[in-house]
Amino acid sequence: MPDWKKLITSKIALAKKGNQAGKPNANVRIPAGQTEVRNFPRLDLGVVPDVTIQNWHLRVYGLVEHELNLDWQAFQALEQVTDISDFHCVTRWSQLDMDWQGVRAHDILALAQPKETARFVILHSYDGYTTNLPLEALLDDDVIVAHSVLGAPLTPEHGGPVRLVVPKRYAWKSAKWLEAIEFHAFDRPGFWEVRGYHNEADPWLEQRFSDD
Repeated sequence: MPDWKKLITSKIALAKKGNQAGKPNANVRIPAGQTEVRNFPRLDLGVVPDVTIQNWHLRVYGLVEHELNLDWQAFQALEQVTDISDFHCVTRWSQLDMDWQGVRAHDILALAQPKETARFVILHSYDGYTTNLPLEALLDDDVIVAHSVLGAPLTPEHGGPVRLVVPKRYAWKSAKWLEAIEFHAFDRPGFWEVRGYHNEADPWLEQRFSDD
């Protein structure tokens, strides 16, 4: 088992002081305080759950008219898209022009039909991780429930077989190893949010921490 306290402390420290990999880039596509990289760094809590396309399911539940439980075949049967977007990690690296393949999140929402009282979601991962978002954040066309990136299936280290991608938020909101999307009426902070990370996580406003 990993040393959770050490891993968490290390990641917060990186977010505060910056990751020095790559070289500074003044391009306006890169938010303040970020550095461009090209090697898609891996950064997580050090645990890779044992989930494959054979045992993966995506549950969509809570305040919805139609609860879903999609297996790999049902997921692949949905409309597949490619979306190119930029990816910004709270530890201060950004990678541009990442070509994610998968299903638009709003297409899955359309199947589930959130109730009028649904305002927020909690994203659940197979490793026990959670993060929160307002429901409206999943409606943008660039929000992808992704199975591939950079021309290849997502590796387990990068959240495969399926992760969420929310380009307009720091990457901790893009939950790896996505297991479930839970809809509810009130906001419920997730793993990093209760540990001092900003609830909104807008990279253009440098919303890294709750006291920013």
